[in-house]
Amino acid sequence: MISIKFYFLPRNKLGINFIQSQLFPVISSYSITTKMAAHYKLRCSLAGHKKDVRAVAPAILPQGSILSGSRDVTAKVWIPNESDHGFREGHVMSGHTNFISAVCYVPPDGTYSHGLILTGSNDSTILAYTLDSPEPIYKLTGHSNTVCSLVSGKFGTLLSGSWDKTAKVWLNKKCVMTLEGHESAVWAVAILPEQGYMLTGSADKTIKVWKAGKCENTLKGHEDCVRDIAVLKKPEFLSCSNDSTIRHWSITGDCIGVYYGHENFVYSLSVLPNGEDFVSSGEDRTVRVWRGGQVAQTIAHPSMSVWSVCVLPNGDIASGSSDGVIRVFTTHPEKVASPDQLKAFEAEVATAEVPTQIGEIQKRDLPGPEALLNPGNKDGQTKMVKTGDKVEIYHWEAAATKWTKIGDVVGSSGGTQKTSGKTLYEGKEYDYVFSVDIEEGKPPLKLPYNKSEDPWFAAQRFLEKNNLNQQFLDQVANFITENSEGVTLDQAGPQVCDPFTGEGRYIPGAAPVGSKQNSQAVTYGADPFTGSGSYQPATATQSTGVANNYFPQKSYVTFDASNPAQIIGKLKELNSTKVEKGCQLEIEKIEALSGLIQGKTANADHLTTMMKILSWPHEAVFPGLDVLRIAIKDPFMSERLCTNVHFVDSRLMYLTRNNTPNNQMLTLRTLCNMFKQHFGETLAMQNRERIITAALECRLSPNKNVQIALSTLLLNYAVFLQDKLDEEAKSQCLLAMASVLENDIDSEAVFRLLVCLGTLIRTDETAQALARSIDIRNLVEPVLAKLEPAKVPGCAAFVLELL
Repeated sequence: MISIKFYFLPRNKLGINFIQSQLFPVISSYSITTKMAAHYKLRCSLAGHKKDVRAVAPAILPQGSILSGSRDVTAKVWIPNESDHGFREGHVMSGHTNFISAVCYVPPDGTYSHGLILTGSNDSTILAYTLDSPEPIYKLTGHSNTVCSLVSGKFGTLLSGSWDKTAKVWLNKKCVMTLEGHESAVWAVAILPEQGYMLTGSADKTIKVWKAGKCENTLKGHEDCVRDIAVLKKPEFLSCSNDSTIRHWSITGDCIGVYYGHENFVYSLSVLPNGEDFVSSGEDRTVRVWRGGQVAQTIAHPSMSVWSVCVLPNGDIASGSSDGVIRVFTTHPEKVASPDQLKAFEAEVATAEVPTQIGEIQKRDLPGPEALLNPGNKDGQTKMVKTGDKVEIYHWEAAATKWTKIGDVVGSSGGTQKTSGKTLYEGKEYDYVFSVDIEEGKPPLKLPYNKSEDPWFAAQRFLEKNNLNQQFLDQVANFITENSEGVTLDQAGPQVCDPFTGEGRYIPGAAPVGSKQNSQAVTYGADPFTGSGSYQPATATQSTGVANNYFPQKSYVTFDASNPAQIIGKLKELNSTKVEKGCQLEIEKIEALSGLIQGKTANADHLTTMMKILSWPHEAVFPGLDVLRIAIKDPFMSERLCTNVHFVDSRLMYLTRNNTPNNQMLTLRTLCNMFKQHFGETLAMQNRERIITAALECRLSPNKNVQIALSTLLLNYAVFLQDKLDEEAKSQCLLAMASVLENDIDSEAVFRLLVCLGTLIRTDETAQALARSIDIRNLVEPVLAKLEPAKVPGCAAFVLELL
């Protein structure tokens, strides 16, 4: 039984549906191009990236160059060849710890004579490069999730959009403004410099218009995630969406037009040199050229996802695709690829396997090749025909007045998130979104997961979101591992008990626990590598030929999981039972901390309330320390707290051996999270010797959470020091790491210490010599005998190669 999925055409002004009589998926562009402009043909194909090319952009210097960013964690500059009409790989940039999702070129100024190249990544950071160095010259931190869009403005201004639901304005390497208001990921950003407006498009289906940091208008119309925004010259702008449409807007918020043509998600837009016409790309394997609001040309690709498209200054088009290839198309006859190259490209497109939804209509009902004798109605129109036992798909090339084969139908896919292979869940992309039946008679819960994630972290996030019992952690993580291609990087298992409550108790620093089913005496409460600090190491290859996926660690590791409801509940309980009458807080002030715990912008009232809680007795202060652990990541809180000369002293007093494990653990986690912001990082380094010395008081603790937090603190110091010429600091870290490693500690703590060690010594011969002098090898070699988890002996082997 075979059926076909139709993409129905919109109604015209009279309310009548436009209908096509042919049996094929309809592309919803109902007007016919009346004037044929210059036709684009392949100029060249650039195969240099190892994975999807997620972003392409033009660069002014070198003239006519192309920037690209990829899932292979590199960005490249492609320079036009002088000898032919192709491009060569001119500059390769690395430094991110996860895939690159946005690239941007900043024109030359008095500081950077050749301009800057900026890249946004799934590791939550933005890196800046020059053409002189493959390593970044500086890093912008502040986003807490994937940076998926970048655009530069006047006077060095940069606007970034992120999965953290915000856009940020950067100037002189600092975040000067955060645009908050979207309810989901900000996929698209744009600037209208003459009018002083900034635009943001989101997975919440809206576009917001901002001026001076204030949202002046929210534009609604798209029925799905907004993926890109492109500014026209009028001033007007375009937006594209997962709803398969492109919308044309005035700056006042009026929707001037809705353009139909793509059959699936529309990912990218770029405006042609005349400032009015444009190109688009999407999940339907095409780049489409639009003139006068109509599809003038459809350029089929041999890869399913055409992630990004850009227009070069000379009017040529560059596209980045899921097959890792950049393709350039031109209207200049002298730059067109050779006949052999054109023929090879056409063959590549024709033999591509096209997942297409063909469901309930019988295969025998499809027309044969004779249907191709009838001309198409418009450029890009598609038609399926039956040839023997195969179903082939063709599209109409209006310029060439012929049907061109663009692939063979192989399965069911189409215009849905489920079948596209690029699943969106709550505005973010995931490799998998599992449906999990928890209770009979209730709808299944969604379990999102990316292959690059730690399955235990994804499981922890799932339990937290759905308020499920922590006893299911291993079960959920194993389900993910068995049903995906995931690789286990971290394993949760540390335990901690709160002496004040029983069933359904508040676990400091842990995710929510479902009280109905929570009858276990012990609850898992360890944070895996989370959020922007997730362990996503760069890949290196040792002499063994095996990839080192463990170190160097490039980003700080933070502890982000929290349960606002239980923290607030514990604060209320202790406020009434453990705090003297004169020192008790108003309930409203305690409840106001909930927003801070959930990651909302901090304010002075939050700070005042939190500081009062931190003055509570040692046996009652631990939920306040948990609030501090979260708050220290906020820019406002970091600046106020970490510029106080007494802040370190007030933290270190909880690291004494006679303090409770909860206080020790949460204090160590706070010190780890300090690195998240500039002021905290600076304070941590200024007081490095005191902090590490005090932290080592906890090295004999039998509590696994304390062991992991201590190891993570040393790892964060290693991340900072890895490219610094500071032998004294590296020496202290190495000695501290050795003093912890010589004890019988949890496997996760061992792993983090090994990553710390590898990060410190990987490229520093002096540090390697020091490590040998204190016999660290004798501490690492026994680790090779550990069988589980495999990452521990695996990482140890790479460390021993350096020693």
